[in-house]
Amino acid sequence: MNNNLKLDIAYIAGLFDADGCASYKKYSKKREGIKKDYKTWNIALEISMTDKNVIELVHETLGVGTVREKPPGKGQLGKKMQYRWRCGFRDALHVCKLLWPHVVVKLHKIEQIIDHYEPDIQELGDNIVDLALERESRHHE
Repeated sequence: MNNNLKLDIAYIAGLFDADGCASYKKYSKKREGIKKDYKTWNIALEISMTDKNVIELVHETLGVGTVREKPPGKGQLGKKMQYRWRCGFRDALHVCKLLWPHVVVKLHKIEQIIDHYEPDIQELGDNIVDLALERESRHHE
């Protein structure tokens, strides 16, 4: 990874800590005609702001997700257009692994998503960062 990309990833991690949202939640759903509920996961990352250029940088740098516009609601005179970058599931895992070394505020949710997809990551040895060692070093700082 080149230095500019590393800097962009660290910048995006800061944006994510400040203006991002990580969803990691299990829901019960009912299907028509079936008595038993089933469980489904909502795993997603999102960053929302009024600066379109920053959201486009996030999208281009990470290479995954979608960008959508959210116009101000009725009666919100003077409000600006909002831009949202969002990704889910395996794309969210990819982004979590990139952001993980840099996030602070959203660290717990990021780790939940990584652990959801790669519960035996320490045994696999192909992760970007060794979670156990990094957790240890963060606790000693």
